[in-house]
Amino acid sequence: MDACFDAREKLRAREVSIQEDYMKKKIALAYSGGLDTTVIVPWLKENYDCEVVAVCGNVGQECDWASLEKRAVASGASKLIVKDLVEEFVEGYLWPLVKAGSAYEGRYLLGTSAARPLLAKALAEVALAEGCSAIAHGCTGKGNDQVRFELGVKAFAPEMEVIAPWRIWDIQSREEEIEYLEKRGIPVPMKKSDSYSRDDNLWHVSHEGLDLEDPANEPKLEGMLKMSVAPEKAPDKPEYVTIAFEKGIPVSVDGVKMGPVALVKALNAKGGKHGIGILDMVENRVVGMKSRGVYETPGGTIIMEAHAKLEQLCLDRKTLSFKLSVGQKFAETLYEGEWFCPLREALCAFVDSTQANVSGSVTLKLWKGSLTSAGMKSPYSLYDASIASFTTGPLFSHKDSEGFINLFGLPTKVRARLQARIKASGAALAPDVPRPGSSGYTAPAGD
Repeated sequence: MDACFDAREKLRAREVSIQEDYMKKKIALAYSGGLDTTVIVPWLKENYDCEVVAVCGNVGQECDWASLEKRAVASGASKLIVKDLVEEFVEGYLWPLVKAGSAYEGRYLLGTSAARPLLAKALAEVALAEGCSAIAHGCTGKGNDQVRFELGVKAFAPEMEVIAPWRIWDIQSREEEIEYLEKRGIPVPMKKSDSYSRDDNLWHVSHEGLDLEDPANEPKLEGMLKMSVAPEKAPDKPEYVTIAFEKGIPVSVDGVKMGPVALVKALNAKGGKHGIGILDMVENRVVGMKSRGVYETPGGTIIMEAHAKLEQLCLDRKTLSFKLSVGQKFAETLYEGEWFCPLREALCAFVDSTQANVSGSVTLKLWKGSLTSAGMKSPYSLYDASIASFTTGPLFSHKDSEGFINLFGLPTKVRARLQARIKASGAALAPDVPRPGSSGYTAPAGD
């Protein structure tokens, strides 16, 4: 009897063990192979007794993918899943950014911001397909990316648990992260002397931390830059590049038709060679603090400048003026991680409606970090030389300007008359109005 009871208990315990293994928590980690995510893999396993599935999106970053997989598994992940997102990144996220002409706070070309919604979408999709009960990311509580990732996850897996170790663990610095890995015998994916916090993709590379945390310090570009040379190290001879656009989208470089990824790569090479698109900026983060970073966006800077030049030719004054305000709102919306929202969709709809005639070509001169316009043309150009020329033609009469200025300046004239009356009498008296029947009165039409 006791033997049968013991056998049943052992069988029951084994079933429970099997069920516990089957129900073991499975977490999808947004994995880059950088310092933060390398630490997070073992930290999750130690604190959640879970399986970690590392998920990485290929958005054009420089990466040894075979090595990345080995590093993920070596740090404790069960596997690495890589999603090829490069084409979608350019066509679905960068080209809308280009057409909108958006730069956050007038300067930052939104390289990290543009990639995050797509990466969050891919992460959510993998987590659901793998049967994960939670998603983890390496964003700090001080940064923008926590907002972008989690808003993206909510759009595709609204009930998914999100684990953000930087909000809850005891680690306080990158130096402590390095110490954490060294104690566990896990290779540190960086040198202590070069521990800038970086993000890179096809569009840009960002650098934060170390000496950059003091705005009084000049950036040490040598040894920091990844896509570019410092402007003073660029060739002494300028280079000219011509970009052609169709409906606001770049389609060729120097007369050679290219796919979207190849085109950005080609302009990255040209721009990087001449030190184009290096930006040292203090910006206002979503969470309220200011931060400083150095951004490299060589090809993107060329594309955005060429697109802006072409719009000067092809858009009328009021559309261009209003579109500038839309571009600013688009930049803020993207920066704050609200890609998957009705406002962003509406902004894109307006921008697309303005791009029907933004076709043509722009030539730029690249020289030691500077971009100079070297000519532009479009079959939809609103620039009419016969009207704009200093040589008067039959389409313009100088005499017409007098009536235009009188009407355009009428509010100024009325206000000046009011101020003169106040100055003369000390009060805003109503102006004298001629009465019907008095001299100076003219009956309105219809009287």
